[in-house]
Amino acid sequence: MDLQLKGKVIIVTGGARGIGKGIALALVREGAVPVIVSRTEAHNLNTVKEIELLGGKCGHIVADLVNSAACAPAVETIIERFGRIDGLVNNAGANDGVGLQSGNYEKFIASLHQNLVHYYLMAQAVLPELIKSKGSILNISSKTADTGQGGTSGYAAANGGRNALTREWAVELLPHQIRVNAIIVAECWTPLYEQWISTINNPDEKLDAIKNNIPLGKRMTTVEEIANMAVFLLSPLSSHTTGQLIYVDGGYVHLDRSL
Repeated sequence: MDLQLKGKVIIVTGGARGIGKGIALALVREGAVPVIVSRTEAHNLNTVKEIELLGGKCGHIVADLVNSAACAPAVETIIERFGRIDGLVNNAGANDGVGLQSGNYEKFIASLHQNLVHYYLMAQAVLPELIKSKGSILNISSKTADTGQGGTSGYAAANGGRNALTREWAVELLPHQIRVNAIIVAECWTPLYEQWISTINNPDEKLDAIKNNIPLGKRMTTVEEIANMAVFLLSPLSSHTTGQLIYVDGGYVHLDRSL
């Protein structure tokens, strides 16, 4: 199926690893040009090289989006290099474990900057280009906003904000025909997830317990499954879909886990 993304320039924040990298690779398979915005140049270059070996085209910008002042210049550089922007994938962030009891004001605010504030600033910076291209925005969010997790107030609050902004922007941008959607991720196997579970006692036992709570297939969601939904939501083939929170989670959040 042709998703009509050939030649489209799509920014992917945190696009050098994990879900972001999966989305970048999926975009390349559809003929789009992902532009990775990430703070680690080595990871960026590795992903760009991988994409080029596949015959695709990819750009990258080194920027730490936790620094609010870095967002607009990153977008300006992309416009200078590529001449247009057709979509934005807000993805960068991490479950940083800033809890109610374990955190403080400074850590909580830092968590919001790491996981939410740059979503707003990147969207604001790309908006003039998206108005021209009638592009779309995709926010990657987490089940923590729905289910809670414990010990991660900053991340949970940020994801609640991501979901709310998805709906708010979908309304505000209706006159410009800019669609805004979100993918809600639950248990997806990524390098960060692997790093987290390795810190737990008996990680294999814990992983098996998590899988057993995922109704569809008793398995983790793959990065590719997130990425496949992402490219569809970015494409013209989802032309009447906006303001939606799409759960790609094997039924984890909404189905009875006793199943």
